[in-house]
Amino acid sequence: MSGLLSRRDIDFLLHDWLKVEALADRETVDAILDLSEKLAADTFLTHYKRGDVEEPRLDDAGQVHICPAIGEALTQYAELGLFSAGFSERQGGLGLPYLVCAASFAFFAAANVATAAYPMLTVANARLIAAFGTAAQFEAFARPEIEGRWFGTMCLSEPQAGSSLADVRTRAVSDGEDALGSRYRLTGNKMWISGGDQDVSENIVHLVLAKVPLTDGTLPEGTAGISLFIVPKFLPDGARNDVAVAGLNHKMGYRGTANCLLNFGEQRGATGWLVGAPGQGLRQMFQMMNEARIGVGIGAAALGYRSYLLSAQYARERLQGRPVGQRSGPPVAIIEHPDVRRMLLQQKVYAEGALALCLYCARLVDTAEHDADDAALLGLLTPVAKTWPSEYGLAANDIAIQIHGGYGYTRDFDVEQLWRDNRLNPIHEGTTGIQAIDLVGRKILQDGSGLPLLALRIMRSVKAARGVAGLEAHADALSTAWQSVAATIEALRCRESRTAFDNATPFLSAFGHVVLAWLWLDQAAAASALDAGGEDFAGGKRHACRFFFECELPKVDALLAFVASGSDVAAGAPPKMFLP
Repeated sequence: MSGLLSRRDIDFLLHDWLKVEALADRETVDAILDLSEKLAADTFLTHYKRGDVEEPRLDDAGQVHICPAIGEALTQYAELGLFSAGFSERQGGLGLPYLVCAASFAFFAAANVATAAYPMLTVANARLIAAFGTAAQFEAFARPEIEGRWFGTMCLSEPQAGSSLADVRTRAVSDGEDALGSRYRLTGNKMWISGGDQDVSENIVHLVLAKVPLTDGTLPEGTAGISLFIVPKFLPDGARNDVAVAGLNHKMGYRGTANCLLNFGEQRGATGWLVGAPGQGLRQMFQMMNEARIGVGIGAAALGYRSYLLSAQYARERLQGRPVGQRSGPPVAIIEHPDVRRMLLQQKVYAEGALALCLYCARLVDTAEHDADDAALLGLLTPVAKTWPSEYGLAANDIAIQIHGGYGYTRDFDVEQLWRDNRLNPIHEGTTGIQAIDLVGRKILQDGSGLPLLALRIMRSVKAARGVAGLEAHADALSTAWQSVAATIEALRCRESRTAFDNATPFLSAFGHVVLAWLWLDQAAAASALDAGGEDFAGGKRHACRFFFECELPKVDALLAFVASGSDVAAGAPPKMFLP
């Protein structure tokens, strides 16, 4: 056992719950998981502390240097075919389902999320080029990424724009045509670029959002004028492209992932090639953004999960105090204290629930291309898969520090670093507030096609759970909670479009909790059907489900009532009241 994640739980989620055998044979799946767990423990976990201390540095020549152990680990990751695992054999991969790749990635994120960020971005970058680029662009840029020789980034944010992509000012001016397509010269600045520069890969492929000037030289307003460009660090002829690192962002967590401010075009303009048609950049980038959002969710879940396992181990080993009412005798392990068990249960439902949510969405990715219903459901759940693990995986990290007591906030134990790493995830790839607006606006009020599909699956699980002893009351509670969600959505639909978003984040919190209640009920029902020999595991799943329904689901009522009321307590707060 690596102690990174529970392999028993991963096997249950993939085989017993999500039926991965419909996508790949069990022998292949288990071999990939065995390989991933061992490699993560042997090469990623071993430099977890070192990568936090040896932060990226920028030398006088403009080159970023990262902890050498990161490069050594990723070389082995590439040699074992894990960069390529999710690509088709025609593309140079193993043709594994996304679900299997997601479960594999979870081990690496649990071991060292900063190192794992490089392949996560690279794979998503190559997949976007494969989907929207030309055959020549795929061969020139994506294939070396699939081989793990080149790494990739996504360059969206700018210093003045942040997450408001309509305000990007990076400019792309036509520079003719060549074998790689329409060539442009890019000038502008990109901020918060993870993996923006490093010294462990042969090249870096930047996917850059920019605007092509109008005939009068001005840039188009809004997102409709955004195009996507491939801008490599080194050009096909080996020359250095006009991309410079203007500075490094020194973060509280994910320190091994170099986070850069990049300047494009300080001299003649950075050479880039247009992907697809002009003006389609944001639509194309959404593929990578959505994949990254699920990836961030998996990482957040894995960080919370590892902190839960460390807490459980510490609670079994740490002797302190005696049961209430007992004045003498030897001290007992702190796991004997009910409040510690309560905290462990809270960690368990957060960590295991978050991972279940992300793997459920990964299962939808595998079928969404050919199943419109699964695609719609995936779209609805993606902001939840990004946000709920980021918020509640972090909560599990916070509880881990509490369980460890004074040791928890020292650098001698990993839980404080796990908390620092996970604190970035509610911001990475769209903040919680942005995900809430996406859920309420695009996914519910504008589209809404995923809602009846989710309702159907929830009611199917409710019906099945009513036939399982001990789950009947939970099934009724979930049915009632979903009715409250539906009623709140109707209240939002009757509101002015401008005010419907005022309390989007509390709605996302409530919606996410109901989704997790459904997944916990579904897991508990699946665990109840396990063969003899799995009683302890199944009992743990059922007990965790009970905890979620007794202690977490009741929080939903207050949140939904607040949203449905249309309160303007936040929107109506005068900005001047926040002055000192």
